[in-house]
Amino acid sequence: MSLTTFIFGRLSWALLPQNPIAWFGSLFFLSCALAVPLLITKFHYWKPFWNNWLTSLDPKRIGVMYITVAVLMLVRGGIDALLMRTQQATSVGASQGIVTAEHFQQIFSAHGSIMIFFVAMGMLFGLINLVVPLQIGARDVAFPFLNSVSFWLFAAGAVLINCALVIGDFSTAGWLAYPPLSELAYSPTVGVDYWIWALQISGIGSLLGGINFFVTILKMRCKGMTLMKMPMFSWTVLGATWLTAIAFPILTVTLTLLALDRTFGMHFFTAGGGGNMMMYVNLIWAWGHPEVYILVLPAFGVFSEVVPVFSGKKLAGYTSMVYSVIAIVFLSFLVWLHHFFTMGAGADVNAFFGIMTAVIAIPTGVKIFNWLFTMYKGKIRFATPMLWFMGFVVLFTLGGVAGVVMSEPVADYQLHNGLFLVAHFHTMIVSGVLFGYFAGLTYWFPKIFGFSLDEKLGRRAFWLWLFGFILAFGPLYILGLMGATRRIDHYSATLGYQPWFIIAACGAVLIAFGFITQLQQLYVSIKNRHALRDKTGDPWNGRTLEWTIPSPAPFYNFSVEPEVHSRDAFWASKLHNKADVAIRQTSAVAEAVEAEDIVLPRNAWQGLFIGGFAFLFGFGFVWHLWWLVLVGLIGAVTCLLTRVFTDDEKLERVIPAEEVARIEESYRHGHASYSTA
Repeated sequence: MSLTTFIFGRLSWALLPQNPIAWFGSLFFLSCALAVPLLITKFHYWKPFWNNWLTSLDPKRIGVMYITVAVLMLVRGGIDALLMRTQQATSVGASQGIVTAEHFQQIFSAHGSIMIFFVAMGMLFGLINLVVPLQIGARDVAFPFLNSVSFWLFAAGAVLINCALVIGDFSTAGWLAYPPLSELAYSPTVGVDYWIWALQISGIGSLLGGINFFVTILKMRCKGMTLMKMPMFSWTVLGATWLTAIAFPILTVTLTLLALDRTFGMHFFTAGGGGNMMMYVNLIWAWGHPEVYILVLPAFGVFSEVVPVFSGKKLAGYTSMVYSVIAIVFLSFLVWLHHFFTMGAGADVNAFFGIMTAVIAIPTGVKIFNWLFTMYKGKIRFATPMLWFMGFVVLFTLGGVAGVVMSEPVADYQLHNGLFLVAHFHTMIVSGVLFGYFAGLTYWFPKIFGFSLDEKLGRRAFWLWLFGFILAFGPLYILGLMGATRRIDHYSATLGYQPWFIIAACGAVLIAFGFITQLQQLYVSIKNRHALRDKTGDPWNGRTLEWTIPSPAPFYNFSVEPEVHSRDAFWASKLHNKADVAIRQTSAVAEAVEAEDIVLPRNAWQGLFIGGFAFLFGFGFVWHLWWLVLVGLIGAVTCLLTRVFTDDEKLERVIPAEEVARIEESYRHGHASYSTA
């Protein structure tokens, strides 16, 4: 190995972007990366940014950072979607569209990977961080430092996957990188390596985060809160984090084996070398289908909080909802093979997985009916969170029917490789995940930031998303039945596809306007935050513990540790007009209570640096910069050891009772803000 190869690995100037669209993407990414430090410097915000955000262990702040990264990645994934729809609408007959076939496959792979791993997972863990400790009456999570590490690994993966915009290329093997296409012989460039290490790093962060919140829910619930008194959102998070702890190690192993094939010439999945590529497909979907429920279960939990509040009734069938969550968790490991019914496994295997796919629709149907029964004879308020739920019910039910159709192996054999499946998948994920998280963010926004989001713009965004989605994916069902295949980037004019692709492209533009309206909603809400301020701590007439404390939630969450004696404790206390019937806790308008010393973890810089070194480790593996791999590994381990061997006394801080009382007094007089810490 020459010195040049040792220092630069596979890096080369020839690997810079080679077309205008790629150049635009790289310049956009670099501009965003440079804008943040420049703005922080301009406003002299480095010290508070370091103390309040980069090194914070407050789960609420970590949650905000998760959601910020997820929104930025939604911009990237949305631009990819617009490029794909434009290409499919214009690349017909003699026209070749706006991108090459290879670039289209890169965009296709990046879009799927980003939307699942960095948008949906980012919003998932963002909401979990914001809400779960408040709902279960905890002041923190079980492992605060691990929570920081989880986020920074997630952020490192997000940065790494965007590096493909600047140098090199991205995978053309699809968002799950099936062999043999993802093997070195057919993907010799760095694209698949970027995919592997971005997902590996962020996936380890998700695994650690799942374990953390699983333990948090089991061990840190407030006094009196048994499992069957726990809010449904926390129940669904418990199910999702259990799935995360079980399923994500499968992803970690699968990506490791593929990396060994590509980097060190092993043959776990190369048929010519004695490997088995179908083993990869089984492994990736043994993780992949539980992943669908990891994403959708917390969204179901959001709806289970929103519907009772905006219907003015308790949740119908709480016990059946809990057992349906447990059933979904169990059954989610018994359906993975329906993703490849065409592999030739035989009638018995196909029949079993077809039946299981239909069976798992039953506990999901239980939830739909319970939500509808909750609304029955209720005093329904169609606020923005409730609108997101209504849109979800319509779209998710239609998508579920399409899923039951595809659970039949014979039908799936015809439909699986077509756009019918793409339409079904997006119907389930966008309506079942994104709509749920949008409802949750709108619902809990005043609790975290102290003011509500503008309702008028929120409603406008919802209708743009709803009609945009119908226009964008309704035609794909028709195209799938017409024979249009997945990943199609060019087709003959005689097939009659173009009118439907044009309608789909118009729908994608409407969705883009919906997202822009959400950004406008955020801007207007911040501008009018004083008028939209939540002065009560309970703007929606809520039912659970998070609405018993002021808005924005103090950094210590609860000045007095709560104690509950019933389900929906806060609602019960309001119903009986006696604060001691179901809950003992201060509210935003309550009289002063005797404060107590509170112990919380100190800020930690190690999580940020571990994420940075993990990025160097992954980038080094992508480009065969073995010295950088070593630097990243040693740096991450060193940061971890500095934390492990720090005295416990130095890891904690005590907030004196007098300080707590002062902060509570500032809330009662309306002087507190989100920066109170």
